Formats: sequence, C-alpha cells, structure tokens
Amino acid sequence: MTTAGSKPRVNPPRWLLAELTYACPLQCPYCSNPVDYPRYKNELTTDEWLDILRQARKLGAVQLGFSGGEPLLRQDLEQLIAESRKLGYYTNLITSGVGLNEERVRAFKEAGLDHIQLSFQAPFKELNDYLAGTACFEQKVEAAKLIKRYGFPMVLCFVRHRLTDDYVEDFLKLAIELKADYVELAMVQNLAWDFVNRKALLPTQEQLARSERIAKAYQQKLKGQMKIYYVVQDYYESRPKACMSGWGNIFLTIAPDGTALPCHSAKLLPGIEFPNVREHSVQWVWEESPAFNRFRGFAWMPEPCRSCNEKEKDFGGCRCQAYLLTGDMTATDPVCSKSPHHHLVEQATAQARQSGDRPLLFRNPKNARRLRIT
Repeated sequence: MTTAGSKPRVNPPRWLLAELTYACPLQCPYCSNPVDYPRYKNELTTDEWLDILRQARKLGAVQLGFSGGEPLLRQDLEQLIAESRKLGYYTNLITSGVGLNEERVRAFKEAGLDHIQLSFQAPFKELNDYLAGTACFEQKVEAAKLIKRYGFPMVLCFVRHRLTDDYVEDFLKLAIELKADYVELAMVQNLAWDFVNRKALLPTQEQLARSERIAKAYQQKLKGQMKIYYVVQDYYESRPKACMSGWGNIFLTIAPDGTALPCHSAKLLPGIEFPNVREHSVQWVWEESPAFNRFRGFAWMPEPCRSCNEKEKDFGGCRCQAYLLTGDMTATDPVCSKSPHHHLVEQATAQARQSGDRPLLFRNPKNARRLRIT
C-alpha cells in the first residue's frame, strides 16, 4: 500500500460495497447504519448506480456487495445484478431475508447473482424477533431454504454480542439444520448503533472464551463440510485489527446518497468532507480526494504507532473506534495495549462484567425497551 516516499502508493479498489438504501424492515439495536440515517433520503437512481458500477469496475474493483439497510427494498436490484454480471463482478447480496420470496430468488439467479449472505439475529424465534424489532424468524428460515434450493452457496451470518454469545452452539446447530456451506460468527464492533448500546451488548471475557472453544470444536468436527469463521471482539484484543485492510487500500463504500467512504462507518468522523460520486468521478474519489488520502501511509500516525514495528500489519487500527473512544480520530486505536488510551477499553470491559437493567435503543426509537441482563 505504501512506499517510503512522501506520497503513499494507491492500489486500485478491489471490493465495492454498494449501500443501496438505509431503509430496512428491521430495527436492530446494533445496526451498522449511521445513527442519523433518516436524514439521508436522496437515494441514487438506477442510472446513477449503473454508472458507478461501470466506473468502479474500470478502476479495478472485482468484488461487489449489495447491502443496506435492506437491499431487497430496491426494486431495481435485479437490473443492477444483471449489469454487474456483464461487467464481470463477483456479486454478493447481503440481506436479512425479509421480503425474499421465490420469485425474487429465481430472478436473482437468472440475472447472474453469485452469492447470498443471510443474517440471523438469534437462533431462536423469540430472541431473534425481539432483537429484530419485528417477527421475522420464520421468514429467515424459509429464505435460507430458497437460497439452498436455487443453488446459491448457503452463507449464514450470525450476529454475536452479550445477548447471543451464549448461544453459539445453537447458532451452529441451526446452520447444520439449514445445510449451510459457510458460517460467519460475526461480532458487533461498537461503531454505530452498537456503540450507543455498548453497555448492553458488550460480552464478557468469560462468554467469549466459551464461545470460542465451541466454535473451534465445531470447526474441527465439520472440517471439509462447513467453513466456520469466528470473529473476535476488538475490545478483548491486545492489538487492533487492520481495519478494512487499511484506509483507502482495498474497500470502497458508496452510501445511498452517493457519498464515497473508505468504510461504511467513516461518516461519523468530524472535519472530513467525504466526496460524492454525483460530483466527482470514482477514479478521482479513490486516487485524488483528500478524504481517501487522509489516513493512507504512515505520515499521519502519532506515537507509538509511527515507530511501531507492527504498523504495516494494523495500519494504526480503526479511525472510527479511535474517535468514538477518545474524541480524536488520529489517536492510536485504544484497543492496542500500547495506546495511552487503552484504559478506556479496560473500563468498558470491566463494566461488561456487571449485571443489571440496561436499556436497548432500537433503530426505531419507538421500540426502545429494557432487558434484564444477568
């Protein structure tokens, strides 16, 4: 990604995330959409999306994810998939499964969609529907069966946090029942709604140790039958992850209103004017815009990052996480044990060991409710 000179080398983007809409039938309290998502109403048109897909492919993008919100709410999704197929993308639909019927699955198959990733809030109806803010568990199960029936790889994403991490084995049993090929035991990352609800969602270290043991046992048990990915909670690591494989290095996100972002959460960072593809070409956005060059390379780094021998592995960690925890987006990611702000993470994990009544704020504020956590 970088050279020793004054200006970092810019690789072409490889992964394009097309956030087609922030609208969603679910109200999850860990939603990754911006907390102020209702103000983003001016969605890109079909023709605008088609132009973006062409520009990004010409620039070098090969992997394409359609997400939201709920991308199924876009009635032009089949058209976007068909054009992406012609352009040579490998396409992935990231969906809750709500609204996925046989007619649409068949249409996606005919349009050339490669991959569907289906998410579950919990392995049981009551908890799943509680967290989703609506009755949807049976719809998800039926969606999984349709995905399998039409020959798509069965990819299930199970969302883990304090309220579900005790049910990792139940998640995996559900995956076996639905004949999944791939399972991601994902972990909320405390960057949007999940940061607002961190006190209720951050798991304990004991929970994580147990769930990891179970995941590893199933990885061995199902080796060659099912690929299981286990994601660790950042706050319990001693070194930060290489967020997005580096700022502006591989991933390009286009928000529903055309804002271009190096990651889906970057909008929360203050003082950065992220470019809009309605006003600039995708090439200019990626190669020349000040926003995408803001954290490329190492010159921006403070100590201890700048002199750290691991900076080429983790790129200083997550800028959004640094900002949310410290108020300074240039700070060393507090997850790192070398960070002068690491005590903030330690305080958060210490609070996670406490029991008590903790409110959950759902994506729809009308769904705010309390849950006893023990």
